[in-house]
Amino acid sequence: MKFFELAGGGRMPALGLGTWKSAPGEVGTVVREALDVGYRHIDCAPIYLNQAEIGQALSDALGAGDVQRDELWITSKLWCSDHARDAVVPALKRTLADLRLDYLDLFLIHWPVAFRSGIDFPETPEDFICPEDAPLTETWAGMEEAVEMGLCRHIGVSNFSSTKLGAVMSRASVAPAINQVECHPYLAQVDLLHYCQDHGVVLTAYSPLGSGDRAAAFKKDDEPVPLQDPRVLSVAKKHNVTPGQVLIAWAIERGTSVIPKSSDPKRLRQNFAAAELKLEEEDMALIDALDRGYRLIDGSFWCPKGSPYTLEWLWG
Repeated sequence: MKFFELAGGGRMPALGLGTWKSAPGEVGTVVREALDVGYRHIDCAPIYLNQAEIGQALSDALGAGDVQRDELWITSKLWCSDHARDAVVPALKRTLADLRLDYLDLFLIHWPVAFRSGIDFPETPEDFICPEDAPLTETWAGMEEAVEMGLCRHIGVSNFSSTKLGAVMSRASVAPAINQVECHPYLAQVDLLHYCQDHGVVLTAYSPLGSGDRAAAFKKDDEPVPLQDPRVLSVAKKHNVTPGQVLIAWAIERGTSVIPKSSDPKRLRQNFAAAELKLEEEDMALIDALDRGYRLIDGSFWCPKGSPYTLEWLWG
């Protein structure tokens, strides 16, 4: 397994288990199965509405001696309703209670978008807080306080453009360790990856397989499917592996960490084995050529009529 060495001594496994869309009632079993397979990096978030069950699974595994806490890398995130500086630590404490942990290895700002306290998803323009009234630098100051209190070892961001990442870094006392973004061959994020590498930030790829199981409301008509691309299929056939394994190996080979989600035991094992798959230079070039800047999760749900947020603001 490849690891990324982070400032302050952190060592994050390149491959993790994503838990977005893992249903309550099954996610605990999935996490225990993943730990048995060898996963040690688990990616969580309160908005996934399954952290309590994940926490039970982690507690059971730790209690049984199946794994030690210092072997695990547990990530969670700050939801958009808790961007006020004095709301960050209480939100993290709630997550720690759900996960039955004393600290997180990594705590991320989930989106650079803010809305009123107590709101899961905005229903009216009034539910949003405009960027000027919720500066990301203030949210970041709350994240730094969480590090100082020992509640998390590392902090970072998610869904941040290089512009927003740079704005945070310019005022940060504790540098962001990670930027977690959508990334797959159709959205290779080449410029952002280079920016992060130049500034000592690890890029983590979510939806690396195309997130085909996400809700229909998040999909577009006739959107491309990375797992079905003929060039991906040709590389998979060449190496006698699955298309998913090719996409995971491509992500790791190019220097990103990756957090595919699966609830199927066979697929969990295939995904884990993909971390050891070595693609040839010609394979990487073939898949690199698929980039078309296509976002499967474009953030338009934050930009309804009357919202203070636009796609240009989000990604520009």
